[in-house]
Amino acid sequence: MDQFTINLLFVGASFALYIGIAIWARAGTTSEFYAAGRGIHPVTNGMATAADWMSAASFISMAGLIAFVGYDNSTYLMGWTGGYVLLALLLAPYLRKFGKYTVSEFIGDRFYSPTARLVAVICLIVASVTYVIGQMTGVGVAFGRFLEVSNTTGLLIGAAVVFAYAVFGGMKGVTYTQVAQYVVLILAYTIPAVFISLQLTGNPIPGLGLFGDHTASGEPLLAKLDQIVRDLGFAEYTVHHGDTFNMVLFTLSLMIGTAGLPHVIMRFFTVPKVSDARWSAGWALVFIALLYLTAPAVGAMARLNITDLMWPNGTDGQAVSLEQIENEPQYDWMATWQKTGLLGWEDKNGDGRIQYYNDASPAMEEKAAANGWAGNELTNFNRDILVLANPEIANLPGWVVGLVAAGGLAAALSTAAGLLLAISSAVSHDLIKGAINPSISERGELLSARIAMAVAIAVATYLGLNPPGFAAQTVALAFGLAAASIFPALMMGIFSTKINNHGAVAGMVAGLLVTVVYIFLHKGWFFIPGTASFDDADPLLFTVKSTSFGAIGAAINFAVAYLVAGMTKETPQEIKELVRSVRIPRGAAAAQSH
Repeated sequence: MDQFTINLLFVGASFALYIGIAIWARAGTTSEFYAAGRGIHPVTNGMATAADWMSAASFISMAGLIAFVGYDNSTYLMGWTGGYVLLALLLAPYLRKFGKYTVSEFIGDRFYSPTARLVAVICLIVASVTYVIGQMTGVGVAFGRFLEVSNTTGLLIGAAVVFAYAVFGGMKGVTYTQVAQYVVLILAYTIPAVFISLQLTGNPIPGLGLFGDHTASGEPLLAKLDQIVRDLGFAEYTVHHGDTFNMVLFTLSLMIGTAGLPHVIMRFFTVPKVSDARWSAGWALVFIALLYLTAPAVGAMARLNITDLMWPNGTDGQAVSLEQIENEPQYDWMATWQKTGLLGWEDKNGDGRIQYYNDASPAMEEKAAANGWAGNELTNFNRDILVLANPEIANLPGWVVGLVAAGGLAAALSTAAGLLLAISSAVSHDLIKGAINPSISERGELLSARIAMAVAIAVATYLGLNPPGFAAQTVALAFGLAAASIFPALMMGIFSTKINNHGAVAGMVAGLLVTVVYIFLHKGWFFIPGTASFDDADPLLFTVKSTSFGAIGAAINFAVAYLVAGMTKETPQEIKELVRSVRIPRGAAAAQSH
């Protein structure tokens, strides 16, 4: 059986499962559509939350970014994992106790203002649509490769599949679908990692193999990788080379952005009790850890395998020849990925070989001139393809490749569905029912939610054709937007009685606007290519990249909110009592002296 047929079997079977679950758990009421009837078990919700969280950025893109940069991109791991701790401790139980369907509804009621609710809807839509762009980018990469079509065609097919099960199933259908998707994606991520770790280190646990010895050379795997990338003019893999200030801001932006993402917070409205919200977050961390502890090993081992393939005789020997690429089975993956437009090479000096090295490194100029090299000839290696291509690079069995295809699509589609639910809920429940037509029927609200979701899919698909970066980089921008706008409002809404409606609105508007403008200045206005005034390599403000600005936007949000609140009318007493009742366990009495 050829690889294409195996891919179709795995992907087709998984999609049949997802759509079947969506039909079985079809939402019939607004409660089921928005919050799954508030009847999801904490373990089930934790698994669904993990799938919702581990998007194309985590599954497809993160290991690729780590592989080609090394230590500096471990910030993705630190920021996203740390953010979940913040979410579990500071937000999830209190929001569940408040008892509303959506984040925007909480903000509107807590700050006793329809305007605050409307601004929260806008912030949510901006962050969520940016996030969905990253997911649709991953969907296009995965479909394009495994259905052997162009990236654009793959993106359109993926959009149709998301529409099929997210629009009809609502939160109830998506929850159970995400449980199935988690099982698929974690198996698809860890099984190839185990195979590759055994090949390279003899250790079946990838996280331990990463710090073990390379089987062929006997030296530590990371030391060997450091030496190889240094020989090719790249920065050492295990050393910090970037700007520390930007690194700290980026990690903080990812952390507080995590705690402000509406599609993740919505998951904690689906459990029966407040205590279940905490347990859900705890279980989600356990399920997330299975992938996140494996990702650094996947990135490092893939980088080593790629380099070995491009320099089969060692970095001091001859590079791989065009004849080898065209005729030897271990290079078949290059031809198949070339069809997607995400991998490319060119024999610039006409020597029949493909030299892969850092031609921007001054240290390589002398060596390149001595050998007659005309520049790096691996001209295109999209970071988002690494995890999906990893089993083929390591020459693993065809069924593993098919499993990874299903896993990559599960990761992208599960998060896309959660984000689309957040968008549709904001439009139908908070905008239409909350502001435009409060008397709308339940049936009309469901219809408007599904229409909003369909429109969001269309917009995200269009923008996904020309994303502002790799999947994880685009997602990082969304985290920055959530960090600058939603997270401060939630924190102040729960832990401060001083912030009034005027302060909350002013803070959200200021945080969102300054962050959006900073991103557009560096990534192009509305992400249109060619409209950027600055570049992340030479940013506007010190060394702060667009992906790191969310933390500064959050600080501006907090500052403006407190300043405006101090200049305007005090928060009403009944709202102060509401805030205290959310924070303090029901029935708790004052401490007694003895």
